[in-house]
Amino acid sequence: MIGNDWDEKLKIIWESKGFQKFYEKIMHEYDLKTIYPPKDYIFNALKLTSFADTKVVIMGQDPYHGENEAHGLSFSVQKGVKIPPSLQNIYKELYDDLKIPPKEDGDLTGWAKEGVLLLNSVLTVEKDKAASHRNLGWELLTDYIIKILNTKEEPVVFILWGKFAKEKAKYITNPHHYIIISPHPSPLSAYSGFFGSRPFSKANEFLKKNKMTPIDWSL
Repeated sequence: MIGNDWDEKLKIIWESKGFQKFYEKIMHEYDLKTIYPPKDYIFNALKLTSFADTKVVIMGQDPYHGENEAHGLSFSVQKGVKIPPSLQNIYKELYDDLKIPPKEDGDLTGWAKEGVLLLNSVLTVEKDKAASHRNLGWELLTDYIIKILNTKEEPVVFILWGKFAKEKAKYITNPHHYIIISPHPSPLSAYSGFFGSRPFSKANEFLKKNKMTPIDWSL
C-alpha cells in the first residue's frame, strides 16, 4: 500500500479483517460524499517519510476539510491554497525560534523529505465537517504507528500539539525518545503556550546531541 518499509511494519494492520472492513467503508464514503484528502493522498505522510527515515513526528488531528487543502500531511496544504491560520502560527513560531522567514506557500513536503513524519490522528474527513471521521477506526492505525516508532532504536522527537495529539504520549514509553508537548497552534490556543515553545530548535538540538543530522526547517 505504501511502497516502503511501512508496508512490512504495518502488515499486521493491513491484513487484519477489522481494518480491511473499515477501509472498505471509508472507500464507500468517497463514492457517496466529498471526502478529503483525495484517495491517492490518504497515506502521503507514510509514503514520503519511511519508518527508517523518521526522525521527528508532528502529530495533527484530522485533515483540513476545505476544497483542495488536504494532501495527506498534517498542517500542510497544497501549493496555491491560502495558508490556514494554524500554519501561519507555525510559521510565526518558526521565525521567532530559528529566524526562518515564512514560506510563500503552505506545502510542507520538504519537511517530510527531511525525515519529519507529518501524521494526522485521523486520515480522512468529510467536506466542511471537521472531525467527521473521528472514532471510525483511523485511530487504531495511527496509535499503532506511534507504538511501532516507540520501538525504534534511533531516537525520535515527537512533537504533540494540542489535546488530540497529546493522547498519543501514552504510547511513547522508550526513554531515549524526546516528547515536546504544547497547545495547538490554532488561533484559539496559540497564545496559551504554543508561541514561545521553540519546538524546532529543541528538536534540532536533541538530534545533534544524538549525532543525527538536524532538520532543515526552511524547506
